[in-house]
Amino acid sequence: MQNKKYNKESIRNYVTVQILNKIKTLDFYLDFTLEASREIKKTSNYDSIREEIQEEIYHLDKQMFAVKNMQKQMLKVINTTSDKVQLGSLVITNKARFYISVSLGEFFYENDRFYAISLECPMSKIMLGKKVGDEFVLNNIHQKIEEIF
Repeated sequence: MQNKKYNKESIRNYVTVQILNKIKTLDFYLDFTLEASREIKKTSNYDSIREEIQEEIYHLDKQMFAVKNMQKQMLKVINTTSDKVQLGSLVITNKARFYISVSLGEFFYENDRFYAISLECPMSKIMLGKKVGDEFVLNNIHQKIEEIF
């Protein structure tokens, strides 16, 4: 990875905005699906469609719960500096950039690829407590920690 300085506060804000956008999108789909459900209830011949809509509402509710939980978890992510990998660390390895925060997955920030991963993620677990220069292997992929922000 190239030697580049990252503003961890900006990355944290970016991840927070991405979570808010997911909530807005889910709200839109949930409202749309609920409205469709009300319209279908006005007719008597569409029991299977009603069941499908109810199932979709259930799945959207589950997704919303997970994303709102992610939003709550982001409140615990603080921007302190440390020489060891911990919650809130931005870890640059020779292979990738990891933001130890929530399980958002891959995102692009300032044209660079990052992975927002939670503490429960195997990658986080193996990196937790490690310092710059430490090496590890996960899934037969050898990585070396180059920087910690």
